[in-house]
Amino acid sequence: MTTATAPTPASAATLRKVVLASMIGTTIEWYDFFLYGSASALVFGKLFFPKADPTTGVMLSFATYALGFVARPLGGVIFGHFGDRIGRKQLLMLSLLLMGGSSFLIGLLPTFNQVGILAPLGLVLLRLVQGFAVGGEWGGAVLMVTEYGDAKRRGFWAGWPQAGVPAGNLLAAAVLAVMSATQSNADFLAWGWRVPFLLSAVLVAIGYWVRVSLAESPLFQKALDDAGAPPRAPVMDAIRERPGGIAIGAGLRVGENISFYVFATFGLTYLVDHLHMARTMALNAVLIATAVEVALIPIAAALSDKVGRRPIYFLGAAGLVVWGFVFFRLIDTGQTSLIILAMIGGLACHGLMYGPQAAFIAELFPTRMRYSGASLAYQATSIFAGSLAPIIALFLLGRFNSWVPIAIYLAIVGAISAFSALKARETKGLTFAQIDAQR
Repeated sequence: MTTATAPTPASAATLRKVVLASMIGTTIEWYDFFLYGSASALVFGKLFFPKADPTTGVMLSFATYALGFVARPLGGVIFGHFGDRIGRKQLLMLSLLLMGGSSFLIGLLPTFNQVGILAPLGLVLLRLVQGFAVGGEWGGAVLMVTEYGDAKRRGFWAGWPQAGVPAGNLLAAAVLAVMSATQSNADFLAWGWRVPFLLSAVLVAIGYWVRVSLAESPLFQKALDDAGAPPRAPVMDAIRERPGGIAIGAGLRVGENISFYVFATFGLTYLVDHLHMARTMALNAVLIATAVEVALIPIAAALSDKVGRRPIYFLGAAGLVVWGFVFFRLIDTGQTSLIILAMIGGLACHGLMYGPQAAFIAELFPTRMRYSGASLAYQATSIFAGSLAPIIALFLLGRFNSWVPIAIYLAIVGAISAFSALKARETKGLTFAQIDAQR
């Protein structure tokens, strides 16, 4: 097997530009994706499924939300295939345009009362496009940074596009909170919810402008030059040669993925519909907690360069085993300060996992199949993890009229991710040439 030797390290200015472009693009794409989740909890059940009772309407809304996760593995496989064959940059640009275009069109959709069944069908179609696009985004954004960065600080550099994910949620929650706070409930349902989706057009234009000047990943280009030809089927290569890496990556994702959507998405529904708390207060609690996580993720990523990916990830997963029980006890008090604390604690556990995750998963695969392998490990979990998490939590709450089963659910998935972290090979400080040479 030909080993890809390390290209000349990028200058500090170039690396900062790559990190900035990856983080901005990731923030914008995940703004669109998370905006749909918040709207599912607050709006879509009423406007696109009005014939159902309120609980069923929310569940149907979350079902369309889940479809975006079902499409993500397909996006990961297709984008990964071409990303390993023709490069990272072109696929990143395409994913940004697909995500922004679908979100803008959601903002223009007529409601059920206007066009009947065509309204939820249009919502489903555009959600599938969103999921497909975001399935290709993560791998490309993360690999551009990790493959430009140096081995000693790879975790830190890769943590910045990871911070773009909650930053996107922060931006989505902030825009919705402003619209909700400045409008009556009737106006918000009538047209206010559309404004954040329509803003996607402006944000995508900014992201495209930032990303278009990036050069291709030098490590990918070097590996392609050494091999003489692109791999024919990198996805199949990853499945055949690194099944353990895919399994470990998926296990790392389970607790992280589920916990985020239980805390940040189902948490909104629990506060507004179950506890009858004010919508603005619930959005603000998520807003504050997400801001804390945006700051925490680069710290956790930097720590993974010092003490290792495994211990930092394990700490976050183990914290999740406990925090689900604390989370619901705190928000059941109805006290704003304790609700904010509950959200901060939950997203802090998530941030400790999410910070080192990009480098951790990227380092499981050699360069010639890294986009495909990392995307598959990251996105395959979405089908049964993040996509179903709000639905499962809502079902458990309705079935048992108690949050305890939901806390147990969080403890189980946290234990899975903690075990996966312990089973993973420690890769901090290894060059990609060393990783490429491993079997």
